[in-house]
Amino acid sequence: MVKNTKPRRIPKAIRPEEFKTLIQNVPTSDYKTRIAFLLAYGSGLRVSEVLRCQKEHFKGSRLFVLQSKYGVERYVPEPKGWKAFFLDELPLKTTARTLERKFKWYAKKSNLPDHYTFHSLRHGFATRLLEAGAPISHVQVLLGHSNLSTTSIYTKANPSDAIKSYEDLF
Repeated sequence: MVKNTKPRRIPKAIRPEEFKTLIQNVPTSDYKTRIAFLLAYGSGLRVSEVLRCQKEHFKGSRLFVLQSKYGVERYVPEPKGWKAFFLDELPLKTTARTLERKFKWYAKKSNLPDHYTFHSLRHGFATRLLEAGAPISHVQVLLGHSNLSTTSIYTKANPSDAIKSYEDLF
């Protein structure tokens, strides 16, 4: 008997240059949105985890993620570009839906593809790590995945890299 399952789609990961454009289009007056985007892209957090971030979760250059999906607790790196005064804004007083709408708004303003969502920031974090040569088991730990097969979808995230590798070899 064959299981009737949904096809697994390749994650839509925002690229570093696209993230830079996105952040540049978020006005400095909307600093809470900037903080949320930075946490998702720079630490690989889900929108719910961004909203649960507290000042006391930051320990040195690490961030303790409490109450994540499936109850997995983990440490992630503090985002590059993180400023100490951002801590004063935590927890962010907004909703997941508001952050998702703001992401769509600023992504459109930045001329990013329509298929990107707030979760594309987390996908971008994972893809960047793998492209930089981080072992997949480390990426698994940082994302809080209990199963390596969940993390392995990021190895398929950039087919153009696979094609380039093939071309370089042959």
